[in-house]
Amino acid sequence: MKDIRMLFMALGLFIFALCLILFPKDVLEASKSGVAMWSDSVFPSLLPFFITAELLIAFGVVSFLGVLLEPLMRPLFNVPGCGGFVWAMGLSSGFPSGAKFTVKLRKQNKLTKEEAERLVSFTNSSSPLFICGAVAVGFFQDAAFGLLLAVCHYGANTLVGIFMRFYKKTSPPSSPTASSASLRTAFQALKKEQEDDVRPLGKKIGDAVTTSIHTLFMIGGFIILFSVLYRILKVTGAIHFIALLPASVLSVFQFSPELAFPWLSGFFEITVGSKLISDLTQPDMLEKGIIASFVLGFSGFSVQAQVASLLAETDIRFGPFFAARWMHGFLAALLTYVLWEPLYIRQIDQPVLSTEPAASFFVTSWQTIGTWLSIYGSYITIGALFLYLYIIHTKTFHS
Repeated sequence: MKDIRMLFMALGLFIFALCLILFPKDVLEASKSGVAMWSDSVFPSLLPFFITAELLIAFGVVSFLGVLLEPLMRPLFNVPGCGGFVWAMGLSSGFPSGAKFTVKLRKQNKLTKEEAERLVSFTNSSSPLFICGAVAVGFFQDAAFGLLLAVCHYGANTLVGIFMRFYKKTSPPSSPTASSASLRTAFQALKKEQEDDVRPLGKKIGDAVTTSIHTLFMIGGFIILFSVLYRILKVTGAIHFIALLPASVLSVFQFSPELAFPWLSGFFEITVGSKLISDLTQPDMLEKGIIASFVLGFSGFSVQAQVASLLAETDIRFGPFFAARWMHGFLAALLTYVLWEPLYIRQIDQPVLSTEPAASFFVTSWQTIGTWLSIYGSYITIGALFLYLYIIHTKTFHS
């Protein structure tokens, strides 16, 4: 079986390489689209979170929070308190932050293998900027739809974490018990972390910048690769043939067959899938909402490949994360169906509520951030790359 699998992989790579030669124009356009998405949006939005998180880990803040959050994270998700930091970073910055910082903590032996596999399964999610700004407001032109998608997405991810707490439950705890969660113990953990890390401040900042940009280079590579792969499947017509499978699944639930192609596209890349779903006119909004929630939860093979690349640096297995993505997709779709009336229908039936200052501020904030990134994102990327080259040059020169 291993030989057969390797043979199919080699054949697939040969066909992919052949398509690169046969469709150079489409490959070039897809590559440009991937680079633009990475430089204008992904890089500038993730870089501040990555650098900040690296510094928080280096200065022992994560160990401090880990002790305080132990009474919450251990009974709820069966992971150490430091997992709360990873969870928060994943919620705020989006894919693949949860995997990056889970790997970081695993390398520092703050997590066991089983705890890391539990943690990575529910700490990777789409960012609020993407859900509310890009998908709801940008694609669907409906701010109320963003509230529904966000609640279902993060609610389903939390349920995944609760279910995954039973995964290999017998593994021993690797961090302090809940009874020791006090400010004094937390400060002791912070002090010990700072004493163990003897790097000077400049070295810590430089390492945080280079490590973050190196990870973002990897993410950019996968975005470009899957942009090209999706374009090849589309230009060859193969994706329409593969779409017969999701079409048969949709027919069982009496969904519109028009959703089959966008749904399949979402399996490869969530941005493309979400945009194609929003462009449809025949299916009703509920059907589009259910499929969009599944696409956001499953996260697409592009994101999953990024996570797999990060996990490969450790002994954390990809299988539990992959199973959790299916669980997340189905739970998000189910929550969308259950919460459709209270979180969406009632909101659009009462437009006065949607124009309240709090709601308006929430929507306007994400629109402003998205607009700001679209204008200045590429400049931030270029500036950060020059800084990266300067740091690498300085390290090389001094070594």
